[in-house]
Amino acid sequence: QVQLVESGGGLVQAGGSLRLSCAGSGLTFSSYTMGWFRQAPGKEREFVAAIRWSGDSTYYADSLKGRFTISRDNAKNTVYLQMNSLKPEDTAVYYCTARLRASLSRRADDYDYWGQGTQVTVSS
Repeated sequence: QVQLVESGGGLVQAGGSLRLSCAGSGLTFSSYTMGWFRQAPGKEREFVAAIRWSGDSTYYADSLKGRFTISRDNAKNTVYLQMNSLKPEDTAVYYCTARLRASLSRRADDYDYWGQGTQVTVSS
């Protein structure tokens, strides 16, 4: 059974940083493209970032490029999302996701597995 478990969310002041982690189990983690999405209250789920199985290619939402960094450690079956210069509009539930295909995608429907999400709240 595939499990993706996010951690690292919480409450932070605007301008602060958080690092989210997502631990995968029940899958050959190093074979999967990993991604992060987020969903704010009353809004649709949106793409944040993705990273290829090898870690050598990444893809970001244009609006987040430069503030957010995705990385992975295949030895630990973990993907990370470093979030800097956080803004109140970054407040959302952040979801980790996995896609068996090698190509990076910003479409939620292209991902095979999802975590339960971790709440990030940025206060002004």
